[in-house]
Amino acid sequence: MKLHELKPAKGAVKGKRRLGRGTATGQGKTSGRGQKGQWSRSGGGVRIGFEGGQMPLARRLPKRGFNNIFKKVYSEVNVETLNKFEAGTVIDAQLLKDTKTISKIEKDGLKILGNGNLEKALTVKAAKFTASAREKITNAGGNVEEV
Repeated sequence: MKLHELKPAKGAVKGKRRLGRGTATGQGKTSGRGQKGQWSRSGGGVRIGFEGGQMPLARRLPKRGFNNIFKKVYSEVNVETLNKFEAGTVIDAQLLKDTKTISKIEKDGLKILGNGNLEKALTVKAAKFTASAREKITNAGGNVEEV
């Protein structure tokens, strides 16, 4: 079989309506457009979203909010969730993703938050740390590395 031999399945393609070819066809004279009015004219009809002169829905609803294109987005992890790792482990975003602690690494990287307590000495590599998280990691005997 070659490309020029391809055909659609039988009955899959319907023929185009031939308009204005005499009254016997059922589509003669006005070609299915009715008598007079906006829809019978060439180029007639209304634009998308037009509601007959009524105030359109898009203009009736209030405008609200905006998207800040400069917003920083981090994958956030609390200090207490790091307790599940062995002491001396080097923790980074990829390890947390591989262990399914976080579902995805956000565009600006990983941020460690200071909720909970840390009992193990860990080396934590992240884009950002809160002051309390930094303090808890160093107090537990671990290291903090900003990537």
